[in-house]
Amino acid sequence: MDWGSELWDQYDIIEKHTQSGLELVEKYVKFVKERTEIEQNYAKQLRNLSKKYNIKRSSKDEPECRLSSYQSFLDILNEMNDYAGQRELIAENMMMNICIDLTKYLQDIKQERKMYLIEAKKAQQSLESTYKQLDSSKKRFEREWREAERAAQYAEKTDQDINATKADVEKAKQQAHMRAHVAEECKNDYAAQLQKYNKEQNQFYYIDMPLIFNKLQDLDEKRVRKLAQGYILFSDTEKHVMPIIGKCLEGVTKAGTNVNERNDSMVVIEQNKSGFDRPGDLEFEDYSQGINRASSDSSLSTPKGPMDLLGKNRSKNFWLFSKRSKKFTPERMMPTVTEDFGHLPPEQRRKRLQQKLEEIFKELQKEVDQSEALGKMKDVYEKNPQMGDPASLASQISQTSQNIERLRAELNKYETWLTEAGGRDTPRYKSHTFNNNGAHDVHSPDGAHSDESTPDASQAIYAEFDDDFEDEELTAPIGSCTAMYNFPGASEGTISMQEGEVLAVVEEDKGDGWTRVRRNNGDEGYIPTSYVTITLNK
Repeated sequence: MDWGSELWDQYDIIEKHTQSGLELVEKYVKFVKERTEIEQNYAKQLRNLSKKYNIKRSSKDEPECRLSSYQSFLDILNEMNDYAGQRELIAENMMMNICIDLTKYLQDIKQERKMYLIEAKKAQQSLESTYKQLDSSKKRFEREWREAERAAQYAEKTDQDINATKADVEKAKQQAHMRAHVAEECKNDYAAQLQKYNKEQNQFYYIDMPLIFNKLQDLDEKRVRKLAQGYILFSDTEKHVMPIIGKCLEGVTKAGTNVNERNDSMVVIEQNKSGFDRPGDLEFEDYSQGINRASSDSSLSTPKGPMDLLGKNRSKNFWLFSKRSKKFTPERMMPTVTEDFGHLPPEQRRKRLQQKLEEIFKELQKEVDQSEALGKMKDVYEKNPQMGDPASLASQISQTSQNIERLRAELNKYETWLTEAGGRDTPRYKSHTFNNNGAHDVHSPDGAHSDESTPDASQAIYAEFDDDFEDEELTAPIGSCTAMYNFPGASEGTISMQEGEVLAVVEEDKGDGWTRVRRNNGDEGYIPTSYVTITLNK
């Protein structure tokens, strides 16, 4: 069944139906465009959200970044960023494969439909023109036939009139004969026009219009088929990225399974362990035995226990490292960062010094390798002058030697600090210099080398770790100090004190505003230098 045979008389319906079909395509294109805008906005919001909660470059060295829970959260943010990229891809593919393609197709079928409708209009106008000619011929035939009848009647009446002359009768008969001839011609013309119109009408209703209607039907069916493909693409576009989206979601799940609460606890311990010993038991001071007055006075200023450390806050629970007192500003409480990391508690200081030593050693190893390479290159130039001038390497060799000496000095300096900090398993780095042949020697600035005998080039840069360190003895006090104010000792590595308390000075202020002191029971820690009066031993 087709439109040409079944809807031959429904031109207006077909025109309206095809126009409605085009409007549906336009409506679907608008729908998909709005969907792409939603996807793009969604992707943008996801990216902004990931960026908002992601850490800045300057914060990547924070202690929390080593926690598995924190790393997993960062992994989730990265997965969400990738997920946003897939949403953007959906929007892009929908715009390219559906909106742009359907819009172009819509323009083409509009032109084709317009052409078919113009053909139909022309065929209809041609048929209407033929019908007008037929109607005109019919009216003329009718008019001339009536005139011929009147002329015949007049001729007959004249012939019967006795008063009419023979000339009048002949004239009337000639007039009737002429009118009859004209009427006969009009009749023949009308018959010819009628035959022509019927032929064109058959052509119009059985051939021309059915052909146009069938073309419009094919066009409409192709439009429906194209629109159906657009519907399918709406789904397939998203299905195409589903595997990647699935991987993003799997990455989120994996991030959750990678969280290890036990390891996080170990990281917290490693990062924050101070290395201080727990306070020892307080000794019983028996005032009934008549102890020396000076000793008694001195002991009265020494804290007897946690309650003495609390001062006025006796109603609160005692914690070794409690929150900072509000009257101490962070600027006064926080120690100044020093090169030897003396502002840190012992355990953290040892770790930072060891880390610094490893960094310096890696840099030293690079300079060592470069020195060896320059030495070999100089030997090659000396043996083969055509390959290069050995003197051209003098500045590089000199600079490398200076760098090695500088790094060796830094190694010795940090190694000394690590020993002072009570470091264990400290790598004992050996001094290294190199001659032109790759052997260890000291280069002078002009590229010459001394005659000192040195170890072989294959010797290791540093010796094995030494596990046989003897236990450190307590550092002897270098003086004493008296507290002018109460100090809670809330920061890690600090020690609390009461106004008037006398403490032994173990280490002077190195310019960072903190002095290291010790109590009689062996507890050590740092206090603000400005809070005490210090008397050093002579």
